[in-house]
Amino acid sequence: MSLLKNLNDELKAAMKAKDTLKLEALRAIKSAVLLAQTSSGAGDALSEDDEIKLLQRLIKQRKDSAAIYKDQNRDDLAAPEEEQAKVIAKFLPEQLSLHEIEKIVSSIILKISAEGMKDMGKVMGMATKEMAGKADGKTISDVVKRKLSI
Repeated sequence: MSLLKNLNDELKAAMKAKDTLKLEALRAIKSAVLLAQTSSGAGDALSEDDEIKLLQRLIKQRKDSAAIYKDQNRDDLAAPEEEQAKVIAKFLPEQLSLHEIEKIVSSIILKISAEGMKDMGKVMGMATKEMAGKADGKTISDVVKRKLSI
């Protein structure tokens, strides 16, 4: 419930500041959280893991939309999507650097004695569990592919 309380405080501040872009992003988060809470079987409160997954999904949606807009040379539409992704990212735990991700992936590869791309599923499973909420899945996947193809 801490996410929702923090979110309500941020919403009030954005309303007072008349920051429409931030307000739109915050309302999207609140809508997604409330929808997840009321969905069947979810119970009243979301776990911290569920909140992180929800926020990551919202960021991914914004980034995907921005990429599509950029492909169509619509930078005027891509910029707000990227800004909203930044606003949503502030609610996630601090993200790991690329160097830190590479160290963790290397240690996992050594731990399970992974050899080549055939072990990518095992490495990805362990890596995503270990770095849940602290790194983007696409970044983890890219690092794993690069490390296993060496």
